[in-house]
Amino acid sequence: MKVAIIGGTGFVGTHLIDHLLAAGHVPRLLVRPGSESKVERGAECELVPGTVAERGALDACVRGADAVIYLIGILREFPARGISFEALQHQGVVDTIAAAQAAGVGRFLLMSANGVRPDGTAYQRTKFAAEEALKASGLAWTIFRPSVIFGDPRGRMEFCSQLNKDIIAAPIPAPLFYDGLLPQQAGAFELAPVHIDDVARAFTLALGEPRTESQTYSLCGPQRLSWKAILGTIAAAVGKQKAMVPAPVFAVRAMAGLFDRYPWFPISRDQIQMLLESNVCSENDSFARLGLTPTPFNVDQLGYLNG
Repeated sequence: MKVAIIGGTGFVGTHLIDHLLAAGHVPRLLVRPGSESKVERGAECELVPGTVAERGALDACVRGADAVIYLIGILREFPARGISFEALQHQGVVDTIAAAQAAGVGRFLLMSANGVRPDGTAYQRTKFAAEEALKASGLAWTIFRPSVIFGDPRGRMEFCSQLNKDIIAAPIPAPLFYDGLLPQQAGAFELAPVHIDDVARAFTLALGEPRTESQTYSLCGPQRLSWKAILGTIAAAVGKQKAMVPAPVFAVRAMAGLFDRYPWFPISRDQIQMLLESNVCSENDSFARLGLTPTPFNVDQLGYLNG
């Protein structure tokens, strides 16, 4: 299949391209001019210059394709720089759907996120709105909702390498966030890290499986791990013993309220809120439904942090 990918130069996209090529597919990537060097295995892909904001570029990317995959997602927005959840996580999907419809491309795979909902943070609301637009499109859709994704970042932003840089390598104790007045549950909120190759395998499998059409898959790793356990595992993977202390979230929220508009501040108010909500799957059977076995989160799988 010829597969048009919107967002193929990011963390997920670089790994997905490997899996698509291994399966015999031909990736066609929309690439911002000047970002061609970010394309992994570019000589084996078709490159279309342009951005998601340019309808002509979207039309050129999806024309003649057998399927479209939309991967663009951001963790923080900076509206002054034209980087917003609405533009990239909702409107971009709406415009790509329109381009696919006009070109007669019937298959559409969407990267969403676990925990999205219409009354959540701006990140969650725009991801949810994109899902609803796709479901109403008349296309043969499949939606994937991964939890936090880990794996070799290949020079890009990734969950564990970011935590290693911002928290484990920092000269101060690691924060165990908690809400309220008492710290008994400090760092107890849970995540279910999912390996990047498992996510890429799920997307690749769905392209050739009609049974995945009109299905939403929440992709969580096989373990529910507390924030404290995740930090401990990352520290062990890089050969450190990291001190950890309870951190009242109201103080972090107050600082984020002042500074999260600046890229140098490590976390936004919305990210804090989503962390405290936990990020696990209520029904963790998606990999079983796909016939795949997810990779555990452990020190052996985090060897890339020492690269």
